[in-house]
Amino acid sequence: MAEERIQPTALHQEMQRSYLEYAMSVIVGRALPDARDGLKPVQRRILYAMQELGLTPDRPYRKCARVVGDVLGKYHPHGDQAVYDALVRLVQTFTSRHPLLDGHGNFGSVDDDPPAAMRYTETRLTPIAHHALLEEISDNTVEFISNFDGSQQEPTVIPAQLPFLLLNGCSGIAVGMATSIPPHNLSEVVEGLIALIHKPDLSDEQLLQLIPGPDFPTGGEVLLSSGLQDTYLYGRGSIPMRGVAHTEEIQLGKGRHKRNAVVVTELPYQLNKAGWIEKLAELVNGGKIGGVVDVRDESDRDGMRVVVELRRDADPDKVLKDLQRRTALQSNFGAILLALVNGQPQQLSLRQLLQIFLEYRELTLIRRTSHFLSKTESRLKIVDGLITALNNLQAVVAMIQEVNDANSARANLMVRLELTESQADAVLAMPLRRLTGLEREDLRKELNSLRGKQEHFKLLLENRDQLLDTMVRELRTLQKRFTTPRRTRLIEGGDALMAEQAANQRPNTEALRQQALAALPGDGRLLIQADGQVRIVTPQVLGRLRLSDPCPVGNAPSPARIILPIEPSPRLLAISANGRVALVRWEFAGQQPGALKRFLPSGLERDSVVAITPLPNQDSSGLSLGLLSSDGRFKRLPLTEVLDLSGRATSVVKLKDGVQLKSAMICHEHQDLLLISDIGRALRLPINEATLPLMGRLAQGPMTMRLLPDEHLVGALILIESTFVVISREGRISRITLSPQRLSQRGDLGSIAVLLNDDKDRVVGIAEAGNLVNVVSSEQRHGRINSMSLTESKPGNYFSDQLKLHKNEKIINLLNTIESI
Repeated sequence: MAEERIQPTALHQEMQRSYLEYAMSVIVGRALPDARDGLKPVQRRILYAMQELGLTPDRPYRKCARVVGDVLGKYHPHGDQAVYDALVRLVQTFTSRHPLLDGHGNFGSVDDDPPAAMRYTETRLTPIAHHALLEEISDNTVEFISNFDGSQQEPTVIPAQLPFLLLNGCSGIAVGMATSIPPHNLSEVVEGLIALIHKPDLSDEQLLQLIPGPDFPTGGEVLLSSGLQDTYLYGRGSIPMRGVAHTEEIQLGKGRHKRNAVVVTELPYQLNKAGWIEKLAELVNGGKIGGVVDVRDESDRDGMRVVVELRRDADPDKVLKDLQRRTALQSNFGAILLALVNGQPQQLSLRQLLQIFLEYRELTLIRRTSHFLSKTESRLKIVDGLITALNNLQAVVAMIQEVNDANSARANLMVRLELTESQADAVLAMPLRRLTGLEREDLRKELNSLRGKQEHFKLLLENRDQLLDTMVRELRTLQKRFTTPRRTRLIEGGDALMAEQAANQRPNTEALRQQALAALPGDGRLLIQADGQVRIVTPQVLGRLRLSDPCPVGNAPSPARIILPIEPSPRLLAISANGRVALVRWEFAGQQPGALKRFLPSGLERDSVVAITPLPNQDSSGLSLGLLSSDGRFKRLPLTEVLDLSGRATSVVKLKDGVQLKSAMICHEHQDLLLISDIGRALRLPINEATLPLMGRLAQGPMTMRLLPDEHLVGALILIESTFVVISREGRISRITLSPQRLSQRGDLGSIAVLLNDDKDRVVGIAEAGNLVNVVSSEQRHGRINSMSLTESKPGNYFSDQLKLHKNEKIINLLNTIESI
């Protein structure tokens, strides 16, 4: 029997399955919050367990160990320390903008002091958690599921009345993804919700005016910048923030001179105060921050106060700028608005987060109203039955007296007075005090009240506008009750401040590049030659080089890869054989021309550059970067992925061992791609999403041409002209017409573009047929050939022309000159 249950499986398949199961368990069941209530599973279970224990704000505190024990035993069978750590974070006022738990005892500090053990600390729910999160948990507003052992029921989500994912923020690291959501001000978030209820098509600008930025529990300042806007519009961005500091004169003691000091009263969110002071002391002792005599922490229960005492000759403003520049007093909050939507992780914009909450809140209101309506109708039937019995009191008494047991009495009441079973049971259980006139009048008032409630609940369910008005009123009530003033100040002009600080920090590459560009002559030309030399030349010098005139293979100057005017300033992308790209800092060639590697970042020092491509200055939508690798794969990467490159090199394709890039080009949708191999075989593919789809940076790209044994790809080009030029190692050259060249699919063999005259000869280059094509030989001799003077031939013929070469001289390259973007 045991042998039948054993199933053989490949180790890599089992590892893949197990890892995916583990990853999904971490993503869904541990690390990421739900977009509806903003809680992770452990937080949700802690709050529900405390609600079940009755730890409401009006009840005494209860030991945290009791809460942790209930959570472990009933809902969350994991480590007790993990549960307690989550509980502690729900208590900490410097972590949550609106803490959900009220703690009594030591729950840690901004100095990263650890909390006391769970047996010493006590907790209970805060008013906002009790009223805005858990108040409707028993009104059939959410679904319940069985716990891990089926002995208990737990909610799948908490019926939150406010978007706590935005109010308190969240951070979590899953497998392959992470979330980092900053906290926000309650009043601003409610205003944004109400605005979206009244006007669902509210513009992004208006929404960002209502919710302008985060509101951290530790205060500080947020610099309004493009990073903040990217966070709210696209779900990911870098938010610059800094602490609050001022300068003041301090009296050190009687008879001593006053000294200036920088006093820090607020630190950026999640910055460890003790660690920051220690780091500052190291910088002062190392001489990296001057003018500081002493650093001491004078914080107390009234607030934070870190005093940086200065020398009498020190400039307080300069020291403050040094603190912001060299320490974490100014830092960035890396925001990622990632949450679970329908059980799947999704990166959301601010609008999407609010809309998901509003949809969820509307659903909970509908379920709550339906629950109230059901209870009202049930009570209405009971009261109606009691009034019916009181109106026929003598008959009811007689019917009860004439039977022997309660079941018979119930049956008589149901038959003679046409009551339901529940109404009959209520009549039989009616106390004698109900027979008084006052009690009868109370029943009639209750009946009228219940009918009014029934109509109200039906109206809410049938009229969505009424339901939304109710939602708005409840949001206003919560806003009035729980809102607090904004703690984090918003500073305009964040981008300018950050740029100024970066410029003051050190002469960065961008500033130097702008200076070098301003020093160049306006009519200058950028010249990059095939031998890798980069220089800025005048039109007169360029004309004397005669790089645009044809010449036979000889001792002519190295052909030009790039000839471009420097106004407007072109952006050149260098692509290396190992799949890395970087911008060419060609502006410095005006001061000191030299080899191409001097103008590339250090990441490309040891890589050979296979292509230099100008980036378009206009709208790049619809454009992509095409990358051809030696194993026959062609990958298209959206050009927007490389437009915002910094000064560093970055990888854009993942290559296998031994595989290198052969060429790169800018691709336009609906153009054609032509590939050619060293035996003269060509493949023409349409550039579209079906044949050559857009891919991410880590993708390798699909296979294109199926290569034969000992066959290699030479290169590729985007078809613009009706003909193209191919050249062989022996100097044979031909201009081939495209008209008979049919479109193929990926994996096809293609067709013969040119026949080889010799078994040892091989195709070594392909170029567009234009005015000139440039030739480079193995003896570093160069030639420029007017391609239109070559004999035009159809695919499948032998080479039409022969170049004059030295004995044993070979052709190693064929290239076009780029003279426009």
